Amino acid sequence: MKLVVAITGASGARLAVKFIQNLPKSVEAFIVISRSAEKSLKLEDGIDLKEVLKDSGRFHFFKENEIEAPISSGSFKTDKMIILPCSMNTLAKCAVGISDNLITRAFTVMFKEKREIILAPREMPFSAIALENMHKLSQLGVIIAPPVLAYYSKQNSLELMEDFMIGKWFDLLKIEHNLYERWK
Repeated sequence: MKLVVAITGASGARLAVKFIQNLPKSVEAFIVISRSAEKSLKLEDGIDLKEVLKDSGRFHFFKENEIEAPISSGSFKTDKMIILPCSMNTLAKCAVGISDNLITRAFTVMFKEKREIILAPREMPFSAIALENMHKLSQLGVIIAPPVLAYYSKQNSLELMEDFMIGKWFDLLKIEHNLYERWK
């Protein structure tokens, strides 16, 4: 599978790092990180994405201004996309078709090609405008899956709660995993 992973500047960008670290070797990831996401990772967690995600060629990194990247074209075949976390700014741009950077351009390409897209909006509480944007995108076939906890799999640490959320996104992307205990 070829997966586009876009990381925006919403709080919680560390979830994207952990998401990518848990991807099976069979997934080739095209990772786009916004300037705000880079700042967020450094400020919240002291993380430099490229240092943490060193890999033998299955991760391809792009900055948001690299509009010439292969994922900006529908003729470059990718299978699915997740924007994790999805800032309210990126959500709004996606809802109205603004493609002013590589993240929103890749989104519009995936959308026009009718490929699977997941947005993980990270905000609380959601404003009426954000809910309206999510509703619109959901009606158009985009999966809206914010990082929401559940307690039935008995998570008792932040790490296990993060594993649960990542596992739920993997489920949506049809990626096999053992990140949380399933309901029996």
